[in-house]
Amino acid sequence: MKAVSYSKLGTKKGEIDLPKNVFGVDANTDQLKIAYNRFLSNIRTNNAKVLKRGEVSGGGRKPWRQKGTGRARFGSTRNPIWRHGGVAFGPTGNENYTKDMPKSMIRSSLKQALSLKASSIKIVESFSVSAYQTKQVINIIDKIGAEGSILIAASKLDNKFIVSAHNIPGVMLLSIKQINVTAILDADVILIDSEGLKELVAWLGAPRSTNKIAEKAVIKAGA
Repeated sequence: MKAVSYSKLGTKKGEIDLPKNVFGVDANTDQLKIAYNRFLSNIRTNNAKVLKRGEVSGGGRKPWRQKGTGRARFGSTRNPIWRHGGVAFGPTGNENYTKDMPKSMIRSSLKQALSLKASSIKIVESFSVSAYQTKQVINIIDKIGAEGSILIAASKLDNKFIVSAHNIPGVMLLSIKQINVTAILDADVILIDSEGLKELVAWLGAPRSTNKIAEKAVIKAGA
């Protein structure tokens, strides 16, 4: 698989080979669906909250005496089955929607998503602008020919580029470590800088045993 490469000004330079072990992996749709929904669940906020019967104001007086009226027994007008009463089994605002996945499955899902979108990937030398101007970023995107939803993933982004690009509709900026299955699959075009591509291949293309050794080395160094 090859990807077209561009200069930092958006001029076409040539083509770059994309490693098959990262960009040529067979996709497992069930696994991708789990990874896609996991990301959406992890960014979900629990803002919804209802009032239970003990939190609704009023209702301290018993509506009628216990016996002798022929009506059902009630102790409060804030009973959930009454109008203006509390809500039973509603959201409390303490719900936890986060989901976890094994690290190996996360890496595998990323490689599968990148493989599905390999034809939409374009490599850019670097992302930088000379001034805080949105127009400069738009000119680069137009020269590259990127349209629709655009994902820009880079090893490092300078502040000028971030400020200039963050308010362009349809453009998402992520570092390589922030890249996720949802952002990849939702993008029409993926722009990756040269250093970001190296970092991505080193991260996802390394054998599993190598990653474990690196993780143990970090732990020992921290100790």
